[in-house]
Amino acid sequence: MSKLHAVITGVGGYVPDYVLTNDELSTMVDTNDEWIMTRIGVKERRILKEEGLGSCYMAKKAVAQLMEKTGVDASTVDGVICATCTPDYHYPSNATQIVEAMHMTKAFAYDLEAACCGFIYAMDTAACMIESGRYQRIVVVGAEKTSSFVDYTDRATCPIFGDGSGAVLVEATEEDLGWQDSILRTDGSGFQYLHLPAGGSVNVPTHATIDNKMHFIHQEGRTVFKYAVNNMSKLTAQIAERNGLNKDNLDWIIPHQANVRIIQAVANTLEMPMEKVLVNIQRYGNTSAASLPLALWDFEKNLKKGDKIILTAFGAGFVFGSAYLKWAYDTKD
Repeated sequence: MSKLHAVITGVGGYVPDYVLTNDELSTMVDTNDEWIMTRIGVKERRILKEEGLGSCYMAKKAVAQLMEKTGVDASTVDGVICATCTPDYHYPSNATQIVEAMHMTKAFAYDLEAACCGFIYAMDTAACMIESGRYQRIVVVGAEKTSSFVDYTDRATCPIFGDGSGAVLVEATEEDLGWQDSILRTDGSGFQYLHLPAGGSVNVPTHATIDNKMHFIHQEGRTVFKYAVNNMSKLTAQIAERNGLNKDNLDWIIPHQANVRIIQAVANTLEMPMEKVLVNIQRYGNTSAASLPLALWDFEKNLKKGDKIILTAFGAGFVFGSAYLKWAYDTKD
């Protein structure tokens, strides 16, 4: 029997209508467009402002678009893995709500939390399931409402983050396409530099945790920047080397959209020209686990069957990873 490969056969996405520009942000905190663009590279970000809606609302929108584009019968989907660190609830998972809304009557469902690296972790999990032969069709989602945990009086963090969701359909094939290789790593010593201090079982919500702004993202930006550059660059170089990839035969690098300077540093590792690096941070900011699938959604028409692509990401934990895939289809106009 030929080896099974896990291939992405479709992409869906959703971003909220509301656009928070740098100019508007500068009326809220002491910042300006030039500073944000130079240091981070974000021009605007999308914010889900409607009351009573969370990351799962956007996830369901992205998956609905995915199902419509691919024409797949929902009853044939074997599972849904939703990568998120901003779920609607601690439980049940976003994925269970997606399955219910999409009428996926035989699908398993769970959320996976690996911060900004969540999509790569979820894709690797789905790929292993597909390659085992036990599952044929899995939906992988990245969905985040980071704005719920951003302190819009903190000029260091509030320009960075945005909301959105992307989803992909992963299926089995015997063609030499799809998910080829991955390297996943963790450095738990990074906890103190990037975390959400309260809201879990250690620091439950109290007047004190609210008054002390412990339900907002805590990030020590310079330290996180150094770790991200070092580890994303290192893993990108490693996965390229062990798969015989270089600037001449690699078609695209798709990095987590956290900071344009991190993205440039990763590209420099392989001496890749920036026109072969897919970047949309200027439009959406850092959407955490939604970052990579939103990039696939944005640039789907640029991708051709057989294109060699490296994905790479870094997030709280610290968790980081790189993956190599061969794109499986040409986009129809």
